[in-house]
Amino acid sequence: MTTSARETAGQAMPAAEPRERIRGALASDVVKATAEQHGVCVRPFTMEVADTETGELRYVPVPCGSTVESVCLPCARKARALRQDQCREGWHLTEEPVITRAEPSETQRDLLTYRADLAAHYREAVAAGNEAEAEELRAEVSSVDAELRESGVTGRLPALDAPVKNGVKRSTRRRQDAPDLPRKKVAKTTVGREFAGRFRPSMFVTLTCDTYGRVRPDGSPVEPVSYDYRRAARDAVHFAALVDRWWQNLRRVVGFDVQYFATVEPQRRAAPHLHTALRGAISHDVIRLVTEATYHQVWWPNHDVMVYGGDRKPLWDPDARSFVDPDTREPLTGWDDAVSEVEEPAHVVRFGEQVHSKGILGGTEEAGRHIGYLTKYLTKSTGEVVDADTTAQRDHHDRLHAELAVTPCSPRCPVWLLYGINPKGATGKTTPGHCRGRAHRRTTLGLPGRRVLVSRKWSGKTVADHKADRVGFVLSALAAVGIEKPRPGPEKLAWRKVEPGDPQCPPRDQLVMRAIAERRAWKAEYEAARLAASGSPPEPPETSATSALAA
Repeated sequence: MTTSARETAGQAMPAAEPRERIRGALASDVVKATAEQHGVCVRPFTMEVADTETGELRYVPVPCGSTVESVCLPCARKARALRQDQCREGWHLTEEPVITRAEPSETQRDLLTYRADLAAHYREAVAAGNEAEAEELRAEVSSVDAELRESGVTGRLPALDAPVKNGVKRSTRRRQDAPDLPRKKVAKTTVGREFAGRFRPSMFVTLTCDTYGRVRPDGSPVEPVSYDYRRAARDAVHFAALVDRWWQNLRRVVGFDVQYFATVEPQRRAAPHLHTALRGAISHDVIRLVTEATYHQVWWPNHDVMVYGGDRKPLWDPDARSFVDPDTREPLTGWDDAVSEVEEPAHVVRFGEQVHSKGILGGTEEAGRHIGYLTKYLTKSTGEVVDADTTAQRDHHDRLHAELAVTPCSPRCPVWLLYGINPKGATGKTTPGHCRGRAHRRTTLGLPGRRVLVSRKWSGKTVADHKADRVGFVLSALAAVGIEKPRPGPEKLAWRKVEPGDPQCPPRDQLVMRAIAERRAWKAEYEAARLAASGSPPEPPETSATSALAA
């Protein structure tokens, strides 16, 4: 801005009065709003980057990666755009996705050899009764496992301790109150059929939980006294297992490896329901039959009547390494012993009667609209989605949360102590009846932790792969017009997280402003590349590929 411009601006905007100054926008709010306008992370964490060749040190703002708009709007929108790309790319594939596994590296083999030696020493220490040495070896194995994961190893690593006893085997015979399902051998193919030589439709399906009582338009019960809160809480806790069983049954009935992209959201009544995109055309009658015949039996000890509550809670006995009755000092029933005595499932989960299925053609406006519907709530936290607006809704959520507070969520849940059962892995730090699992939180109301469920062969890529594709697209577009963006190899850079209070670290707002300037420069270069390529560049979308480059 020139001197005359500054003088003009000063004449146009006189100094604010003290009373008006207190109502002015805060500088930090202006920085945040500007960052959101240009798609820059508003709450990055700072990393110190050292160039191992030149010795140069610089501080880099790394995007927080939040998927919630109320936390960071730009990062949440980028994450949603990546999920939309992932859904779109895998929904109507015409060729089988290829997943190539990397060969084991020398470092991975050395680490696994070291782990095998540690496991041998651990078995010797356990046999000799040397608990202190065994604990040190367990910690060392955990650190080796972490290195293996960082090196790219996936899958389950061998456990140090062999199982004490074999698990209880249950009958696989279907329940008499569920219809039988036809069963085919599942082929390895994942691509749907083609009709009339050019149409390859896929499916969009919505599944809901069963009814627990009549509800009003806002989701609150008409008669709260008769509403089955116990079944609603248990269905929510085990909803994920029911969905897994549905996909297994569907694949066995249709005879091919059906792939899915699904999201789990709460209804107005706070019960979870599933929206899923399925690859391939499947008969509506088959989907309804599979839904009606799918159930999940929870082979857990009965937990209808609480044994402890209020001020009377089990106590931890360090000598017995178990919780004991506060009056008799007798150890509580162990988890394995309690499960071995189970003869009937503690709960059976089923879907409700409402099943919606629809065929969708790829590349159509309808497909894009359903992709947007699938990812509609991904930028909101579960607590924001199940927020209550009326007194009746708040009372309904309070009663459901009260039931979830006394509903065990896993074999390790401390809530089992209220029913006189010692859960798996209980220690002196376990608090009877208090579980930190998300199933018991007031903000989630039992909804599963994973908001997006994607099958392994959906697109043959991870979210990181899709992000790399977006970055590669931008780099190749710039390279086509002679703009090269050098990307130093990872071996040349040493990254270190900046500790709190580092005097050399610049303030966050300064880093954000620097990122805004870089984003504007990158966007100008990208627009120039689009102009050179097409001559009339269209208006860039809200979540353009340029955003991925800056991330």
